[in-house]
Amino acid sequence: MYYHRAVIAYKSSSYFGWQDLGVNEEKPTVQATIQQVLNKICKYQDCSIAAASRTDAGVHARGQVVKFSIPIAVESGKLLQGLNSLLPADIRIQKCEPCQPDFNPNRDSKSKCYHYYFCLDSISNPVLSEFVAHLPSISKTQSADTIDLDSMKQACELFIGEHDFYNFAMRDQNIGSTRRTIFDCEILNAGLSALGSEVYYLKIEGNGFLRQMIRYIVGALFELGRGQLSLDDIREALEQHREQKLSPKAKSCGLHLIEIRY
Repeated sequence: MYYHRAVIAYKSSSYFGWQDLGVNEEKPTVQATIQQVLNKICKYQDCSIAAASRTDAGVHARGQVVKFSIPIAVESGKLLQGLNSLLPADIRIQKCEPCQPDFNPNRDSKSKCYHYYFCLDSISNPVLSEFVAHLPSISKTQSADTIDLDSMKQACELFIGEHDFYNFAMRDQNIGSTRRTIFDCEILNAGLSALGSEVYYLKIEGNGFLRQMIRYIVGALFELGRGQLSLDDIREALEQHREQKLSPKAKSCGLHLIEIRY
């Protein structure tokens, strides 16, 4: 077998997440779409794809990292060109290089960085709807000025460090520990005002994330910004397990996998 490490970007609007779960063609995944093309290049001999992150439906990526294991000798650059020539326009191989057989994209990663994009417009911007979540105020009669962005920025500091994120993730009995370490968590201006919206994003980097963890963190920040939660509520949720979630999870469309570091 021959092994290649690749960086992949994709727009996930038309896919049911990354992972191929054996669903039918009416529910395509990014992995299954790439696998079909890889099978064709490999003349339908055994080949496989292992990824660093199993992004959910609607979650986009600029820096997904994968390992291709293929039975034919082909230069990495030509493999990149061949894949991109056959893949749909919403999936692109950004980089491709040879790697060792024991490279594991998930296990070997040191950190993963995500952005969650959102706008505070009173009316959602259809130009950005597939990539940016709309955060309206709690009342239709209120303006976006009622969103307390300063408190949301302050709350980001609470997540930095090692914490138990049990209350900020989908329940999963297969997970041994719900403790994760967050290296960076901050809200920044995305600088997209030229597109007609004041867009911000949560930048969050950690040694790993539980399933839907970032979306639950963002959901809590949104509720805090609307005045439905306090900073103490978030502190308590990081300190003790509770049966009910602190907030709904944020929509998937605003979440983007930016980079995986090794």
